[in-house]
Amino acid sequence: MKNFSELVKEERPDYKACNSGFESLNAVELISLIIGQGADQTNAIRQARQIMNVCGGSLRDVANRRPEELEVVQGVGVRKALAIKAALELAKRVEHEAAAERDKFDSADAVWRYFRPTIGNADHEEAHVLLMNNNFSLIKAVKLSSGGLTETAVDVRVVLKEAILNNATVITLVHNHPSGNNRPSREDDRITERIKKAAECMRIYMCDHVIVTDTKYYSYAEEGRL
Repeated sequence: MKNFSELVKEERPDYKACNSGFESLNAVELISLIIGQGADQTNAIRQARQIMNVCGGSLRDVANRRPEELEVVQGVGVRKALAIKAALELAKRVEHEAAAERDKFDSADAVWRYFRPTIGNADHEEAHVLLMNNNFSLIKAVKLSSGGLTETAVDVRVVLKEAILNNATVITLVHNHPSGNNRPSREDDRITERIKKAAECMRIYMCDHVIVTDTKYYSYAEEGRL
């Protein structure tokens, strides 16, 4: 592989990006633009290729790595590792914003697309509730817990309080499974049933409980369990 300085102008990632668009660059070239700063610019492509090799050629794996895990590549220090993580975080937020612009959250797929960028790859469990009006338009998303899904962590009273304070008539419970297994546990079933019954007493409609992973989801509503 040629060094950055040895590439002819047409092969340089910066030239290709300016003249053919960023979509014309492969993952290695994109990463090289992120980390190719100052005196280290000539080694940017080599370092980017090594980063992809360490991560098995998977950008998803790069996104899941801690900054210090990227620093195993020679010449990649904390600044470059943080720059890569920051760029990937921006990509997640762009996707999250695009999903948030949906008019309705009346499907599990819409809910999954909204939460996947933020909790799909998380290494811990988080629980959230979507508060909506009768048209399934989002009023507010509230984080309920972080670190695990239990009856203690997800307080039914908090869910109903948030719904009432925000004049929500429809709610959807959401949490992630860091394991990647989207099947519900017995604890998931118990919490779903408790919140559904409590919501019915307050004339609030529980639309769904969606379990999120990076590649798929589980919907209690789609499975006919609500």
